[in-house]
Amino acid sequence: MKKLFALLTLMAFLSVSPLNQSFAREQSNDVQVEQASNDASSEMVDSTAVSDSTAVDSTAVDSASTAAVGTTPDDAALLKKDRTFHQVLKKYFIEGSPGFMSTVLLALILGLALVIERIIYLNLATTNSKKLLEGVEDALKNGGVEAAKDVCRNTRGPVASIFYQGLMKFDDGLDDVEKSIVAYGSVQMGRLERGLSWIALFIALAPMLGFMGTVIGMIQAFDKIQQVGDINPTVVAGGIKVALLTTVFGLIVAIILQIFYNYLLAKIDSLVNDMEDSSITFMDILAKSKK
Repeated sequence: MKKLFALLTLMAFLSVSPLNQSFAREQSNDVQVEQASNDASSEMVDSTAVSDSTAVDSTAVDSASTAAVGTTPDDAALLKKDRTFHQVLKKYFIEGSPGFMSTVLLALILGLALVIERIIYLNLATTNSKKLLEGVEDALKNGGVEAAKDVCRNTRGPVASIFYQGLMKFDDGLDDVEKSIVAYGSVQMGRLERGLSWIALFIALAPMLGFMGTVIGMIQAFDKIQQVGDINPTVVAGGIKVALLTTVFGLIVAIILQIFYNYLLAKIDSLVNDMEDSSITFMDILAKSKK
């Protein structure tokens, strides 16, 4: 599991830099489209002015401008409407300041890496406790304690490990078996909950990074107001947009990780309840075999 988490983390670091480069290329393409639309508009104005003086010159200018530019304002508007969700997301990522958005994205990637590792571990820890209990009971009747140990040793999961530790103390009495089960059950619970504190950290860290970007964006907006000396909406809009985008992105990351975090908690509670119920039944089986 540690190797899997390390691999996912390495992939996350390698993906951040190319992602920012692709975002920059997308932004340059958007600028080119807007420049093309502006050139087309200026050419149309020129052709209209010429048509007022001479109709023949207007036709020549229109055909020349169409051949030179090849894009009309309507075509540019259609290009903007046909953007995919991925392109829109990249656009807002760039507008929200790639520096802060990258840190929030990194928190999402690392958090999801931990979530995937925990999901795989918990699914592998899930076993059919009823079938295991039946196998242990049959082994105790037919082959004794050593046969029951083999059944537990060949079964994965925390329940089988707890049973094995209890069977190790079988000759010392049921009291020692119970103490061993309780002690090793706490160890298994700690292993199930390992890594959840880091996921909780990224859940809290993502909106904090977004709020920090919000504060910095507002500071930039007031700096522009101070430089211009006038409160102009166009001057303030850039900083406020950065502030809002970083906040939204941080909240989205926190929501995604929170959903997986609650799923992991529910999965762990289910496994712990199964461990407790199976341990009670296991003690009853040992008590019967002692008689």
